[in-house]
Amino acid sequence: DKFQNIGAKLVQNVANNTNEEAGDGTTTATVLARAIAKEGFEKISKGANPIEIRRGVMMAVEAVKEKLKNMSKPVTTPEEIAQVATISANGDTAIGKLIADAMKKVGRDGVITVKDGKTLNDELEIIEGMKFDRGYISPYFINSSKGAKVEFQDALVLFSEKKISNVQTIIPALELANQQRKALVIVAEDVDGEALSTLVVNRLKIGLQVAAVKAPGFGDNRKSTLSDMAIATGGVVFGDDANLIKVEDVQSSDFGQVGEVIITKDDTLFLKGKGKKADIDRRAEQIRDQIQETTSEYEKEKLQERLARLASGVAVLHVGGSSEVEVNEKKDRVNDALNATRAAVEEGIVPGGGSALLRCIPMLEELKTANADQATGVDIIKKALKMPCMTIARNAGIDGSVVVAKVEDLGPEFGYDALNNEYVNMIEKGIIDPTKVVRTALTDASGVASLLTTAEA
Repeated sequence: DKFQNIGAKLVQNVANNTNEEAGDGTTTATVLARAIAKEGFEKISKGANPIEIRRGVMMAVEAVKEKLKNMSKPVTTPEEIAQVATISANGDTAIGKLIADAMKKVGRDGVITVKDGKTLNDELEIIEGMKFDRGYISPYFINSSKGAKVEFQDALVLFSEKKISNVQTIIPALELANQQRKALVIVAEDVDGEALSTLVVNRLKIGLQVAAVKAPGFGDNRKSTLSDMAIATGGVVFGDDANLIKVEDVQSSDFGQVGEVIITKDDTLFLKGKGKKADIDRRAEQIRDQIQETTSEYEKEKLQERLARLASGVAVLHVGGSSEVEVNEKKDRVNDALNATRAAVEEGIVPGGGSALLRCIPMLEELKTANADQATGVDIIKKALKMPCMTIARNAGIDGSVVVAKVEDLGPEFGYDALNNEYVNMIEKGIIDPTKVVRTALTDASGVASLLTTAEA
């Protein structure tokens, strides 16, 4: 039926989004979304005003997020990080240690990726590389049989701050790359028009090793990121104010050089850039000084991102195993654990097993609402907050409402350990959730409330 279909679609979107944001908590988000949707539909069909209900829901959600923030315990020491990572990897201490080591090596803001290992063991490799969140401009550049990505070994990089539309602009660069038998990656404000179609046709017809990527960021931030990349790879940026040479007049020495390039639809990774160490260090120092000087939080965040790219490198976790199935299963576990650990380092942890949400119910009693329908919205959230804990109990074959009542009576860090069917101090027992995961799950689930109120046919 049409409604159920809309509902199912919404809930699917919620789950996907939570996974992208915080790396886990999809089950929590789905359970919450279902509870909010079910109650919301019932009340609206009985004549409540959807817009006021939504206001109530949003009011309650904001209050709960505030409470979660206050409950949150920071995760800072390597031991704590390893503990969280181990828990997130279903108790696998080896994975926990691997992730904690990686974070120690590249810093909490460094880039960590997960790859297939070549051996039976898991290994940590630190690569000096740069990753940024722009993928290939056209999927026709894909050259890898494993997954939709572009992979080159030992490539030249052409950086341009301007848009490239005219094919004449890039022919000299293509010829130079061709003479050296090297792949060419073009990073520019944009590549379109006949320049793009020529690249694509040559890639498809004669297998030209080429790919184009939009430069990350915009405005001044893009300028600086491009010149960071040029410094890291030993190239120059065309079209900026300092460098007045035209792209047409490119020389071999103007290209950046990288040992390995991986481009997916969402991001680009340059590994083993051939920039001079002295230049890179000087640049990193400049950025550090700017971080000290700036007062704007946004600026600071952007600068730290640039610093991580330049200085701290990329950690690669090679996941080993005896068969492809085993490696893939383990890779998923490592990815989940990594995302959850990042989230925990960012915003701290709260007691797991749905108990953190239960602790937020009492303060919803005190919310001042403007009318009865808003109060109904708050009640919908009050009910929904019990669902994750109930669901866990039910899945363990126990009466959910009994468990919820019992947990509500216990101290703030206590909850229900479904595995051993007992009530314990969740933090001590290591049954925890990253605050960000719980917060994102709730935010995404409550978004459904606003959609459901508009899905009246």
